[in-house]
Amino acid sequence: MEHTYQYSWIIPFVTLPVPMLIGMGLPLFPAATKKLRRMWAFPSVLLLSIVMIFSIDLSIQQINSSSIYQYIWSWIINNDISLEFGHLIDPLTSILSILITTVGIMVLLYSDNYMSHDQGYLRFFAYMSFFNTSMLGLVTSSNLIQIYIFWELVGMCSYLLIGFWFTRPIVSNACQKAFVTNRVGDFGLLLGILGFYWMTGSFEFQDLFEIFSNLIYNNEIHFLFVILCAFLLFSGAIAKSAQFPLHIWLPDAMEGPTPISALIHAATMVAAGIFLVARLLPLFIGIPYIMKLIALVGIITVLLGATLALAQRDIKRSLAYSTMSQLGYMMLALGMGSYRAALFHLITHAYSKALLFLGSGSIIHSMEAIVSYSPDKSQNMVLMGGLTKQVPITRIAFLLGTLSLCGIPPLGCFWSKDEILNDTWLYSPIFAIIACSAAGLTAFYMFRVYLLTFEGHLNVHFQNYSGRKNNSFYSISLWGKQGSKTFKKNFHLLVLLTMNNNEMTSFFWKKTYQVDSSVKKITCPFITINYFRAKSIFSYPHESDNTILFPMLVLLLVTLFVGTIRIPFNQFSQEGMNLDILSKLLTPSLNFLHQNENNSANWYEFATNATFSVSIAYFGIFIASSLYKPVYSSLQNLNFLNSFAKKKTILWDKIINMIYNWSYNRGYVDTFYAISFTSGVRRLAELIYFIDRRIIDGITNGVGVTSFFLGEGIRYVGGGRVSFYLLLYLFSVLIFLLIYYFFYFFNF
Repeated sequence: MEHTYQYSWIIPFVTLPVPMLIGMGLPLFPAATKKLRRMWAFPSVLLLSIVMIFSIDLSIQQINSSSIYQYIWSWIINNDISLEFGHLIDPLTSILSILITTVGIMVLLYSDNYMSHDQGYLRFFAYMSFFNTSMLGLVTSSNLIQIYIFWELVGMCSYLLIGFWFTRPIVSNACQKAFVTNRVGDFGLLLGILGFYWMTGSFEFQDLFEIFSNLIYNNEIHFLFVILCAFLLFSGAIAKSAQFPLHIWLPDAMEGPTPISALIHAATMVAAGIFLVARLLPLFIGIPYIMKLIALVGIITVLLGATLALAQRDIKRSLAYSTMSQLGYMMLALGMGSYRAALFHLITHAYSKALLFLGSGSIIHSMEAIVSYSPDKSQNMVLMGGLTKQVPITRIAFLLGTLSLCGIPPLGCFWSKDEILNDTWLYSPIFAIIACSAAGLTAFYMFRVYLLTFEGHLNVHFQNYSGRKNNSFYSISLWGKQGSKTFKKNFHLLVLLTMNNNEMTSFFWKKTYQVDSSVKKITCPFITINYFRAKSIFSYPHESDNTILFPMLVLLLVTLFVGTIRIPFNQFSQEGMNLDILSKLLTPSLNFLHQNENNSANWYEFATNATFSVSIAYFGIFIASSLYKPVYSSLQNLNFLNSFAKKKTILWDKIINMIYNWSYNRGYVDTFYAISFTSGVRRLAELIYFIDRRIIDGITNGVGVTSFFLGEGIRYVGGGRVSFYLLLYLFSVLIFLLIYYFFYFFNF
């Protein structure tokens, strides 16, 4: 076992060769690198699979031995500062490593097909592989400085991936918004790290926890300063995990490709904030005010994310607000000290939400060819509906992912969310009521997404969007902007089509093919890759290829059975306690936090609590089914409570519209920031500009102008005549004498 742990330092670096080789190959051998571009998916998946096997092996060893392994080596040592680097393998590291690698492999397999038509394919895989390297380095870090380095690398990768299609203005604005918002939290994180180093003299976790505990116990440090530094550390997690009030970047981050949303903004990167709080939980436990603040931020985020998801039209943004709400549950659990429940929900939610995002990508992928790709159409749920027959496998996967997130047994999120709700009742009844209400809202808005997308009649027809005769319908993801028709001759990966009445013209050949009058099936020679040329029949919308469906089915199986890691299967620890797999893995961490490991279940109490939580979920599903089962045919009918509100009083109508507007307009948080911060900063900049140009520069220029005119005047005085100088002298003496006698006479 020790021999295996010795080589655990290679975990972050196994996937590094892919971005390095792509980065060197593109400038040095561009033609060869691009010609072999599809082969780069294989080493990306292979290397990440090696890390996954290694991480699983380490987790099995930790379950059997309940040990923590840490190795450090010195980097900078002098009298003033000591910096060390190393790696820490404990239960938290093992869980995150398995999560990153398993979800990452599925997303890479999915991306190989999903991004195959994009000319930025190589750049995409280079970014994704470097992100995996950065994330693995983050979770294996043994000190705060090392965490901060990888923390910034993860943020850089997020910025690059969100702005992958940077030629679109909305995308460039989204990645800049994410970058600036995260810099606010990251600056606070850096200040917090430096503050705790000033207090303890160490960046290493073990030393930091021990020294800090002694300082608090002996009352050797000012408590307000401790609270400030702890809050600054927590601010980094607030930004990275999209917690209120720094949550505004996450919905806009959905402008990136869907695989990025699945990997980074649902399963891994947004979990970095949860990881940081979990890693520093021994530190925060000693500061009760910070623990209460963490719980408060978590419960606010839970409710805010759930309410903002109610009226969103974009399918990915609905899932983004759902992610925000579920991350709030995890933060709430950590604030309550429920370490195991938070990590359990992190696991179950990651797989369920990755499944949902990949499912949404499959839907968007099938819709792009119909609606002349723009996010307002291909991602708009109102323009979907009736997709059950067109995408049956995607529909089943999406439905089960939806049921899991709603908390329906026996799917994964049921077990973890139910555990958090039970702990919330013990912590605060008010928080518990809010958390249970948010659980009902989760079931409502998730089934709203499902019903608007799959149920009812097909809302999308070509004629709905062909206001002009020539209607092109190819993906914007090809070249980064709509309408581009520049193609390379050797880029035979996808036949792009243009509708000319009832004819279909290939961009590669001038030959035309007849289109079926129903505009649901198109028969043409379809090229998927260079060496595969065969006749295929398209159905629009149509089910995705097997390479897209396979990762979804794997994640579906994980979502079905991941909850069993918290079910004890008659396994007993050495102390005779009935433990499940997760509890056995977390034993060292739970012992360090002085938390009870006993998992002996009171099945009657569990069934009672589960019945209550499941009833809330079914109530939310029932309301959503009642309101959304009739699929609306126009944007005017999007307001999901129009028909319901007309039967009520005017006051009720106003309340419903107010709630709808609150949700659709993102709670006006972005508007508040735009008015208070963006406009405020601009006004301050204008004021500073005015002071600089008119006052500071005015004084400087005024001195120069005064000197100029004074010199000009003196030049005319100096004429070189002695008599004029004597007259001027006598005149000056006279003036001086008059002033003197004036003051003398009046006794000044």
